[in-house]
Amino acid sequence: MPDDIHFYQPSQGHGLPHDPFNAIVGPRPIGWISSHDEQGQLNLAPYSFFNAFNYIPPIVGFASVGRKDSLNNIEKTGEFAWNLATRPLAAQMNQSCAAVGPQVDEFVLSGLTPVASKVIAVPRVQESPVSFECKVTQIVQLQRADKQVVPTWLILGEVVAVHIAKALLKDGVYDTAAAQPILRGGGPADYFQIGPEAMFKMYRPQ
Repeated sequence: MPDDIHFYQPSQGHGLPHDPFNAIVGPRPIGWISSHDEQGQLNLAPYSFFNAFNYIPPIVGFASVGRKDSLNNIEKTGEFAWNLATRPLAAQMNQSCAAVGPQVDEFVLSGLTPVASKVIAVPRVQESPVSFECKVTQIVQLQRADKQVVPTWLILGEVVAVHIAKALLKDGVYDTAAAQPILRGGGPADYFQIGPEAMFKMYRPQ
């Protein structure tokens, strides 16, 4: 290999101080997921493996690396809400990822307000300017190329209701930068904020 290329095979280790995979695939939108169990115990947790996967119907998904409370709750209820993590809510979003037991309500822990959704039973984060109400479409346990399963589950959900703060709609167009979304970087404490200075326009070829 050329001296100016760092090559590695993940199964044999990357040989670097920090795994670069997350940094390369990023910055990534944050899956700030609210859910509850069958008894109504609330859970709120951020997931760095999150994205949108379909337009019609709109489908979003996130991956639970390990069997976590969100996965357990969603398997039982079939519902979850996604809440936009923004710069003003960054500290509270970070607090909600604390390693606590299922009996701990991260809404309370983070000083956030659960507010009733319109279509699903799971509440959303009142302070977040954008939320999706979602119903599960698939839960898939991931596997290696050799078909050996790994302890990670991809949860996909159809967005059945959307909440957008009207201040973010400029002439009917959603203003991404105005929402001040934060995104996960690759380092152990790295986040990015989107601002208007980062925008450029490029239209698709005819």
